[in-house]
Amino acid sequence: MRSIKLTAALAVAAASLTLTCAVALALGHHPHGNTSPEGGGLSGDCRVNLELAPRPAYTGETVSAYGHLTCGGRGVEGQAVTLYQRPATSLTFTAVATGTTEKGGAYLVKDSAISVSSFLYVTAGSARSAVKHIGVVALVKLAGPPEGVLFTIPPHPGRKHPVPAVFTGEVTPALKGALVVLQRQNSLKGDEWHRIGLPVVVGEGGKFTIEHNFVVPGPANIRVVVHDPRVIVTSPSNVLTYEITQAQNPNLVIESLADPISEGQSTTIHGSVTKLAAGTPLELLAREAHAKGFTKVGETKVEAGGKYAFASVSPTTSTFYKVLGGGESSAVLYEGVKYVLTTTVSPSTTVQEGGTLTFSGTVKPGIAGHVIYLERENPANTGFHVIEVGQVLAPKAPSTEYTYSIEHKFFGVGNQVVRVKIPGDPQNGSTASEPFTIQVTTAPASSLTPVTPGNSGLPSEGQL
Repeated sequence: MRSIKLTAALAVAAASLTLTCAVALALGHHPHGNTSPEGGGLSGDCRVNLELAPRPAYTGETVSAYGHLTCGGRGVEGQAVTLYQRPATSLTFTAVATGTTEKGGAYLVKDSAISVSSFLYVTAGSARSAVKHIGVVALVKLAGPPEGVLFTIPPHPGRKHPVPAVFTGEVTPALKGALVVLQRQNSLKGDEWHRIGLPVVVGEGGKFTIEHNFVVPGPANIRVVVHDPRVIVTSPSNVLTYEITQAQNPNLVIESLADPISEGQSTTIHGSVTKLAAGTPLELLAREAHAKGFTKVGETKVEAGGKYAFASVSPTTSTFYKVLGGGESSAVLYEGVKYVLTTTVSPSTTVQEGGTLTFSGTVKPGIAGHVIYLERENPANTGFHVIEVGQVLAPKAPSTEYTYSIEHKFFGVGNQVVRVKIPGDPQNGSTASEPFTIQVTTAPASSLTPVTPGNSGLPSEGQL
C-alpha cells in the first residue's frame, strides 16, 4: 500500500510544480526554456540580444525587433529567429514573427500584432534573449462642440452655464472599464494639464461621454487621457480649442473682427450700444493672460446709430478686453493670439529605417522651455499623435529669434506623415506646421542601433 506520507508529498510537489509554471508564465518565461526546434548545430555559448522600436508604440503600429546572434563571440548567418509576444492581458507567449540572421548575425523581424502593452523575446536555435517590455499607447479620439465656439458664462463667478458642453470619444482598443479624465491646459509653457470635472469609464465598444460646465473665462485647450496602467500607457486624445467668455451686456456689446489672430496681425474691437448717445466717450481696457488688472489702451466715441470701433488693435499675446463708457461696462472679451511657426526637415524627407531626421525652425512669440511636439498621423488616419517632445530654445546672441530642434529616429518602412505643433497655453494659441511625408526605406539589419530612451516621447499625463 502506498504510504499516506508519500502520497501527500507527491500532491504537494504537483501543486508546487503547477504554481511554479503559472508564476513562470506570468513573469514571461517560455515553457521551452533555452531550447528550440531550430537549434541543431549551434554551440552552447550562443547569445542573442533584442532591441525594440519605437518605444512606446501606438496601437496598430508595427514594431521592429532587431539584434544580433553570436556564438563563441562571432556572428552567425542564416539562422532562423522567432519572436514571441505576451500581451499584458494574457499569461501565454505566442510566436508572432520569424526572420533569418544576416551576415554578421544581425536580424530584423516585424511585429504587427501590437495592440496593448506586451512582453517580447526572441529565440535563435538554443539561444534566447532577455524578455523586454514595450508600452503601448491607445488611440483616443475626442469630439465635442465645434472648436472656436464662444461658450458664454454668467458674469458672476461660480454660476454654472445652464447648458453643459458634451464631449464624446472612442478608445482603440476598446478598453471597457478604463478611466477617462477630462483635462484643461493651464501652463504658460504648455506642459501642465489639470483635471476638470469627475472621471468616467470607457463603456461598450470603447466609447465614452463626458459633460462639463465651464465657469472659468479665457482659453480652453481641452483633451482627455485614458488611464489603465494594467494594459496601456496613459493615453492622451487630440486637443480641442475653445474660448470661454462672459455673457454680453446688451447695453454695451463687445466683439472682435478677427479671433483668433496670429502673432503680428491686428484686429478691430467693435460693438454697439443701446442707451448711450452719439459722441459719448468710450475707453478700451486690456489685460494680458495671467496678468493682474486692466490698463487703458484706447479711446473712441459712440458713432451715430449706436456703433463704435477701436481699429488696429495688435496684441502680442492673447489678451482680455473690455469697454467702459457712460456708466456701462461690456463683458470681458478674450482675443486669442496664435503662435507663428516655421519648420524645415534635414537632411531630406527620405531616410533609411533606423535613421535620424532633424526638424527645426522658429517660434514667435517665444517662451524658453515651452514644449513643442513632433506628431505623426495615426495608423488609422484619424488624426495626429505625439511621437517626440522638444522645447523652445532661448535666443543666442546676436540672434533674437526663439528656435527649436527635434531629432527623431524613424522605424517602419513606408510613408509616414508628420508635422510639428506647438500646443496652446493661456497666453497663446496652438499652431501646427504643414505636414511632411517622410519616406522610410529598407535598411540592412546590421545598420540598426539601439534607440536612446528619449527617441520617442509623450506629453505630460497631467492630473489624473
